[in-house]
Amino acid sequence: MQNQPETILQFGAGRFLRGFFDRFVHQANLEGQNVGRIVIVQSTPGSRANTLADQNGVYHALYRGVEDGQVVDRPMKIESVSRALVAGENWPEILRIAASPELKYIVTNATEAGYETDGTDKLTDSPPKSLPGKLASVLWARYQAGSSPLVILPCELIEQNADKVCKLVVDQATSWNLPTDFISWVTDQCWWLNNLVDCIITDGPADHPLAATDKMLIAVEPYALLAIQKPARGVPPLFSSPYLHVVDDMSPFFLRKVRILNAVHSCMVAKFYGHGFDTVQQVMADKAANRWCRDVVFEEIVPALVARVEGVAEFADMAFDRFRNPFQVHLLKNISLNHDAKLLVRIAPTIEEYTSIYGRPPKRLTEVFQTKIPV
Repeated sequence: MQNQPETILQFGAGRFLRGFFDRFVHQANLEGQNVGRIVIVQSTPGSRANTLADQNGVYHALYRGVEDGQVVDRPMKIESVSRALVAGENWPEILRIAASPELKYIVTNATEAGYETDGTDKLTDSPPKSLPGKLASVLWARYQAGSSPLVILPCELIEQNADKVCKLVVDQATSWNLPTDFISWVTDQCWWLNNLVDCIITDGPADHPLAATDKMLIAVEPYALLAIQKPARGVPPLFSSPYLHVVDDMSPFFLRKVRILNAVHSCMVAKFYGHGFDTVQQVMADKAANRWCRDVVFEEIVPALVARVEGVAEFADMAFDRFRNPFQVHLLKNISLNHDAKLLVRIAPTIEEYTSIYGRPPKRLTEVFQTKIPV
């Protein structure tokens, strides 16, 4: 595995991609699929890239929870990352990797707040500030080198995420006066895969034996889903994984995931963060708090979705089972990142739909939307 080429450029060094996509690549490599290795790009402040470098890109994911009715708890050593680079320090090297003929994929995870351009970005910046600016820059470097088109997988929780980030990249390229042939290459030759990701991933517990030596330790639940919408022109080369599904219609998956599971997370932050609760598990263990969350779901969210999405009540019950995972310590502080941007995606559409159906706004969701959380 150590000798495999660097085929994936990943924008995002956080827990989610390391416990999700990077884990899938590791497992596929172990099965002999020879997917390749990942170069992680850290764009935000922090020490993750340096810590990964100190560990030679190797870290552990604790696979913990309930699977097929049985409690599971085992560590997985993840070795799919070849190295981690800091965008602000290593941009020329990142552009070199972008142009490499061995590169096949770009993967991103910038949260909802990453879906905007920055009017001050320039092509000559090292690097541009925004995610669309960075992507436009690396794709331009690849185009100039004459290398093959890439498969691009944005893993942000935005409906039609690839279509939207592709448009932003085109907007950025247009503002930089890049050639129309390049823009056509970006839109028509590269593969932009709309997708939905679903897996709860948390920091590893500080008291776990591995925590003493693995500063990048994470914990993953048994449930995971990477649903990719089948492009009109067919499916590009992809590795196989039990968690990866190519589907004709992704909207039901998206609505259930974002408007139930993720919405409840944001509701917990608005209602309980800073009021004696630090984790999702504490909210679930408190009878009154648990009741409030269930009322939000079954009295306000499910009624807004049930007419057009199958299995919403069943999915909601499963979501509460996942919230109660006895091994997870899911911090409300972590969920609160970019809270206002998340509300626009996770809560606002349900408020609008509920109001349209019942002629009045949902009381609890409206309270959530109007609540200012501690900074």
